[in-house]
Amino acid sequence: MTVTIVGSQLGDEGKGALVDLWGGDADVVVRYQGGDNAGHTVVEGGEEYALSLVPSGAVRGKVGVLGNGCVVNPRTLFDEIGKLRERGLEPDVRVAKRAHVILPYHRRLDNIEEEAKEDSDVKVGTTGRGIGPTYEDKAGRRGVRVGDLLDPEVLRDRLEYVVPQKRTVIEDIYGLEAGEECDVDALHEEYAEFGRRLREEGMTVNCSDFLYERRQAGENVMFEGAQGTLIDIDHGSYPYVTSSNPTAGGAATGSGVGPTVTGRGEVVGVVKGYLSRVGEGPMPTELDCDEAEEALASDIREKGGEFGTVTGRPRRIGWLDVPMLRHAARVNGYTGIAVNHLDVLAGLDELHVGHAYELEGEERLSLPATTERWAECEPVLKEFEPWPEVDWDAVADEGYDALPDAALDYLAYLEEQLDTPVYAVGLGPDREQTVVRTNPWE
Repeated sequence: MTVTIVGSQLGDEGKGALVDLWGGDADVVVRYQGGDNAGHTVVEGGEEYALSLVPSGAVRGKVGVLGNGCVVNPRTLFDEIGKLRERGLEPDVRVAKRAHVILPYHRRLDNIEEEAKEDSDVKVGTTGRGIGPTYEDKAGRRGVRVGDLLDPEVLRDRLEYVVPQKRTVIEDIYGLEAGEECDVDALHEEYAEFGRRLREEGMTVNCSDFLYERRQAGENVMFEGAQGTLIDIDHGSYPYVTSSNPTAGGAATGSGVGPTVTGRGEVVGVVKGYLSRVGEGPMPTELDCDEAEEALASDIREKGGEFGTVTGRPRRIGWLDVPMLRHAARVNGYTGIAVNHLDVLAGLDELHVGHAYELEGEERLSLPATTERWAECEPVLKEFEPWPEVDWDAVADEGYDALPDAALDYLAYLEEQLDTPVYAVGLGPDREQTVVRTNPWE
């Protein structure tokens, strides 16, 4: 069986907690896109593990796979594995030979290009991790893949072809000086060594074959998406998007299993009880109109710990955007949703959701296709009764029906609007603070 975990909003929905929670019933956890720009935090027994590349299932001792749809920075990979080992874990991480490699010139170009967009309306607000330039090279058929690191001669051929192009871009187009990131010999030495480590530790796999064999053996496979639906390059608010497909369809292309495999499994959309965003782009329900809204946003930000796992940047805060969720439910084909951070909304003086948009005098229940039109949308707010602060640990112990009545009304509204049942509710960062209503494996 398969379960696919997908972000329903703009990232930072708390997917890692659900992967960790339900990962106990999985044998293999597969990241199918993204790179070390995908911060995910797992809390177990009060211990916090902040990861950006290693699949969340590593904390549960599961086999973690970085699929062919990922872009892999070997420096980050081995650094994270080393830190987990220092904390007494032995992560079993496999890397698809077809996955593309992030090299130093990708990170240099990422920062150069973002700086060049600083004063334009197409500034994306990237993490500067080289993700976009690596996917550009993949599409341009000049990338270096993980399998290339295993053969020093092939690796040198790849570098000798692509590095002069990068040097030309940096020096002739941007008028800057190329540095060590364009030194073929230095790059070859470092990345051939990464290849040696990958080979000696038996970490590389043909992802499609590997997953086929595990499924044939009767094992459960969980697919873990990074970021969220609204920053999917095809289905998000382009150009304020990532360079891959976090949506459920990406699980097939990014891992080498067929869509009939993931389609027969469960697809769970993770929803934060409000909205947050790192980076640029429209956010119709953003709390930023006046001092009162900004103060409310600040309170939610502090209470919810809304600072980027990778960047540390404070996240923008808004009311839950239901048109966004309707779009996500249709694009991903959810069988269930998990709603996180419900405790963060407790004790508010007021509580709203963006039920719809108003655009040119018409009410719209889903997103316009273009980002420019989305930016023109005004939210049509629906008011809810706030719920009080309670002993959330006690509620987690007692179960779903122990939630405050107002919170149950909030969740029932979401089920109705998305035509999708609530599978779980997150009331805190620890595994034991999630109320499970339906286990997708059962």
